[in-house]
Order: sequence, then C-alpha cells, then structure tokens
Amino acid sequence: MSVKIQIVFYSMYGHVHQLAEAVAEGAREVPGVEVGLFQVPELVPEDALERTGAKAARAAFAHIPVARPEQLAEADAILFGTPTRFGNMCAQMRNFLDQTGGLWAKGALIGKVGSVFASTATQHGGQETTITSFHTTLLHHGMVIVGVPYSEARLTTMAEVSGGTPYGATTLAAADGSRRPSENELEIARFQGRHVAGIAARLHGG
Repeated sequence: MSVKIQIVFYSMYGHVHQLAEAVAEGAREVPGVEVGLFQVPELVPEDALERTGAKAARAAFAHIPVARPEQLAEADAILFGTPTRFGNMCAQMRNFLDQTGGLWAKGALIGKVGSVFASTATQHGGQETTITSFHTTLLHHGMVIVGVPYSEARLTTMAEVSGGTPYGATTLAAADGSRRPSENELEIARFQGRHVAGIAARLHGG
C-alpha cells in the first residue's frame, strides 16, 4: 500500500501555493508515496478578492481541489501551509481546522505525521510563531510533529535574505506581495516534503 501524503494550504497571492508545490515535489521523490494537493475554502467575498487583485493571482491554482475536513483521516501525513495573520495562521485555515472536531472525537488523526510551512510579509512578521502556534492544534489531534532539521544546511544561509526555520519552510512575500519565493526557500520546502514523506513511510511500514 502506498503512503498517502496530503498538502493542505491557503494562499491569497500565490506565495504559499509555490511553497506547497515545492513541498509536493520533495515528497514525490520518496518511493511508494502518493501526494495530494488541496486548498482550504475561501472566506473573503468575491468583490474584495477582485478589488485587491487576489482573484487574478488565485487563478493560477484555481484547479487545485478544495479540501474537506473528513479527508484528513485518509492521510498518513499532512503538511499544512498558511500565510501569517498577526503571528498566527490565517482565518481560512483556522476555520477549516475548527471543523475537525469530529475527527478529534474519534481520534482519527492520532499518530499521523503533521508538519507546517508558512509565508510572512517581513523577516520578523511571525515566521516562527505562526508555525509553532499551529502545532498546538496538531498536538490536540495527537499528531507526530515534524519540522526541518539542521541537516538541511540552507537553514543557515546568511548570504541573502531568506525564510526557512527548524519548525518548517517559510518565505518572505514583502509588504506589497512583490517578492516571490527564492530558490533557497523552495529547496528548504522540497527538503521538508522529502523529510516528512520519508518519516511517514518508515512509520507506515513499521
């Protein structure tokens, strides 16, 4: 049986989506892994998305299916991607997770691997607090949390501005959203995907 990896994300302007695709690339490198990419439902009104330019940006990943809370039980590992809102996950992701009470009541996610990646506007805009605060929800579900160990040497890059934390891959979008994920950030995301998929495969076969 294949190991099922789900990547569940929210992206408004495409930054988290780019990280999600890199995470998926890394996960697919692990033999016997089946990767599914999903986005959580939007909560922002259509006219607001249009006015801010988000609707046009989201067209690039409009083909990615919308996640259902109950589908999480089918995965062996889940990687969640979120932009930062004041040092925490975005409302769309919070709303999605708040619908997983039924899974919690059944213990449906206990023992599954959980991991998080994120995007912020600035270097100190909540890169680490967003991920570590997200972990609280995963721990309530009994998930096994996996981050990015320092065997990924790109975490220590000092020659350029770069996201990337031991808690999970990150990117910097700039206040106006003009900065796209760098190759260093994307490689850390690929590493995270491989690392999580590899651990899930070992647990699955164990």
